[in-house]
Amino acid sequence: MDPERPLGSHFEELRKRLVVSFVFFIIAAAVSFNYSSFLFGVLKRPMNGVVDKLVFFSPTEALAVYLNISFAAGLMLSMPFLLYQVWKFVEPAVSGRLKSGPLLFVAFVTASFVSGALFSYFLLIPPALKFLLGFAGPDLQPMISAQSYISFIVWTVLGTGLVFEMPVLSYVLGRLGILDHRFLRKKYRYAIVGILVTAAIITPTPDIFNMLLFAAPMLALYELSIWVARFAGRARAKDGINK
Repeated sequence: MDPERPLGSHFEELRKRLVVSFVFFIIAAAVSFNYSSFLFGVLKRPMNGVVDKLVFFSPTEALAVYLNISFAAGLMLSMPFLLYQVWKFVEPAVSGRLKSGPLLFVAFVTASFVSGALFSYFLLIPPALKFLLGFAGPDLQPMISAQSYISFIVWTVLGTGLVFEMPVLSYVLGRLGILDHRFLRKKYRYAIVGILVTAAIITPTPDIFNMLLFAAPMLALYELSIWVARFAGRARAKDGINK
């Protein structure tokens, strides 16, 4: 995105990058489909000891489950490439204000997302399943469809991965001079309300327990984002003095 170029050329470049990214995503999803059975087994592990088996209720549901897994895996596999395309599009506009190159940007964003996904898979989902299915009893036996379970796992993992991008976004905006740590601190109360609302929206189930499981790490990440923005602001000021 070069400010000196005509607006039409920006749209043309954006269109090309979107097309290339979409093609790469489809290829990654197609490759992932060959391993969808293995991935299904990985996604089933958090329910071990809690649910005996999953069921499906329509002829097409089983295929839909494997397709959903493939698309989610394809998105994760193609993420570094998609991020690289994003960076190359905005690089001319932020040149000189962000010294990190595309590889460093892609590495940090991907690492943050993976950290959130692993946090969700190992620490959030197992206790959430035990709590939610703990309401079962003699008169209320769980019969979970594979589609519902996979949607629960995939959206929880993806949602948590995106939430963990908060510090990275805070650093980028801080380096660009768009975000100040004092502003984040001043708006802390509003952030708490916003985080609770966001957690309620992205939580795959309507219960307050799952919402709090999302909200707690989001609050911690918001506090971390304040300190990251402060560091980014100081680094930006130092660069300005050196220039």
